[in-house]
Amino acid sequence: MGTASIGMDSVFEVGLKLPDVKESPYYGARALKLNGQMLACTPVNKSAEVNSVVVAMSLELRAALLRKSPTLYYITDHYAPHPAMLIRLSKISRAELERTLRMAWDFAASKGAVLRSPGKAKRR
Repeated sequence: MGTASIGMDSVFEVGLKLPDVKESPYYGARALKLNGQMLACTPVNKSAEVNSVVVAMSLELRAALLRKSPTLYYITDHYAPHPAMLIRLSKISRAELERTLRMAWDFAASKGAVLRSPGKAKRR
């Protein structure tokens, strides 16, 4: 499966497999949340490129990922002050999407004091 097949449906398919993640609106957009914390969502600001997703991320990790893969990860002025970054879905592999959503899960969990790790949690 190539990267061309990655879209928002894939984001939700992967994200909903993580523990305690639910689909819920965020600023009117389709989003994934962990105990009320935004994990990933459809960008609502017009500064985002088409076929992108916003993911929650610490500013430190965001900076590292932006340096490592600037064609995959990006930020716009609107999102710069927020602990989030944008992903070009046309450039991401399924495995990288899974890794990135796990990082977003870890970040959202740290904000919401969730004690389980997605790698060790039981599926419901």
